Amino acid sequence: MYRILIADDEGIMLESLKNIISSNYGNECEIHTAKTGRVVVEEAEKYPPDICFMDIQMPGLSGIQAIREIQKFNRSVVFVIITAYDKFNYAKEAVNLGVMEFLTKPVNKKVILEICSKAMEKVDSTRQKRSDDLRIREKLETVVPMIESGYINNILLQDDFQTYQDNYRELLDIREEYGYMIVAEFGDSTENGVLTNAVGASVKANKFYSTFREIAQGFFECLVGPIMGNRIVLLVPYRNSRESYEERVEVVTRTRNMVHKLESRIDSKFRCGIGRVKEMGSTMKESFKEAMIALRESTSHVIHIEDVPAAQKYDGEYPRDLERRYEKRVMDKDVAGALSCAEEFIRWMEKQPGVDLEDMRIKILELVMGVEKKAFFAGTVKYAISCRRNYIHEIQEYTDIEGMKKWFLGKTSEICSNMESAREKEAVSIIEKAKSYIRDNYKKDISLDEVSREVDISPYYFSKLFKQETGGNFIEYLTEVRLRNARELLKDSGLSIKEICAESGYSDPNYFSRIFKKYEGVTPSEFRERLR
Repeated sequence: MYRILIADDEGIMLESLKNIISSNYGNECEIHTAKTGRVVVEEAEKYPPDICFMDIQMPGLSGIQAIREIQKFNRSVVFVIITAYDKFNYAKEAVNLGVMEFLTKPVNKKVILEICSKAMEKVDSTRQKRSDDLRIREKLETVVPMIESGYINNILLQDDFQTYQDNYRELLDIREEYGYMIVAEFGDSTENGVLTNAVGASVKANKFYSTFREIAQGFFECLVGPIMGNRIVLLVPYRNSRESYEERVEVVTRTRNMVHKLESRIDSKFRCGIGRVKEMGSTMKESFKEAMIALRESTSHVIHIEDVPAAQKYDGEYPRDLERRYEKRVMDKDVAGALSCAEEFIRWMEKQPGVDLEDMRIKILELVMGVEKKAFFAGTVKYAISCRRNYIHEIQEYTDIEGMKKWFLGKTSEICSNMESAREKEAVSIIEKAKSYIRDNYKKDISLDEVSREVDISPYYFSKLFKQETGGNFIEYLTEVRLRNARELLKDSGLSIKEICAESGYSDPNYFSRIFKKYEGVTPSEFRERLR
């Protein structure tokens, strides 16, 4: 069914168009008419048309003005202008308004039907697109919660999350560079600020999760994480790197209202902790930790970390973001970026009232040892307590800021460099150890599994690493070692071919002969004959 609106101040033209369309399309069309610009707009509001045949010159509002008014509340109408005035300005205006056709009177029946058919096809295409979009949206509604849960899980559980972040942000259309976490905790009742029956509540949560998600996203444009025990984590993207006092109060108020609505719709009690604004990515995990601290340190229904007495507070403006940037640059092995942050930290400390050289030494040691520990836990460098035995002695030798700065920058550069080469050196060390074992044991029936066990890594990873470092696979290298030995024995010994076969790690002389010929181009006997 197509709803068609015909607007023309000439009664004859109006009836003529109506009869042509109804006689050819019958019950497929519901036709309405109007003789003035005002009436056509009113009709379009009451009976939203799919197609509108519009005369330009009508009493009151002109056809162009009427189109503009209708498009304010209905952008999908297909407009066809029919006019007795063949004026360029009208045609130009019609094009700007997206009119499908601009016809000049008189118009014959054939043209009207062709235009009507074309307009109907356009309506069908628009409807189909709308239907397809709805189907896609319905499918996305089932997929998006899983993607959101995956994103939040990766932030909280994976240290190398940066690798995947851009993909998640593109899928979820996250454009903000910052955000904060809200941890919602639930239980049967509250006793001394603690929610009871955490296990039972987590089971119950599977039933109310969709309702929780709907309510949470009604208060915040947020991502909703999975059920984690008796908690659900929300990630709220944020436009700025920090909140003002007023904004923080507004977030707390909104969270309190959200808790009130949750408890009115869900048979559970709720509490929420709110973390600070952090940069999107792995640092967002800190906001989660702060939200958890807020929950632990307070019995309130809703608590922001900034409202927790002495919770991670600093006397003055501590450059948290700068420290995080320094750590991130080091972990990314970005030497230039890490050195820039280190120099900025020195400048900040110089400006702090009451901070002396000893204070600076302690902070520099803390930063250096902190990133070394992070690098160790990330598996990128080896670690031993004894490696640091000279740190205090070294830094105390410097009695001015420039000296300590030199030590700080030197250590920062060294850590980045060590991280860059540690894995490569480790890989080389493993392969050299494997090669040595092969050279010492090639006479035995050794396998890839045996050698990988010797170097203490999985067979699959050993095979991949061996090829990466040597350019060939394990069997090729073992064969090369065995045949090198065979060649030497064929040159200098009086051993038989069968004995040389056994000495080279082969149990079957025929197989040994075939392998030797494949690589050397001749059999062992022919090789020996050529040497005589």
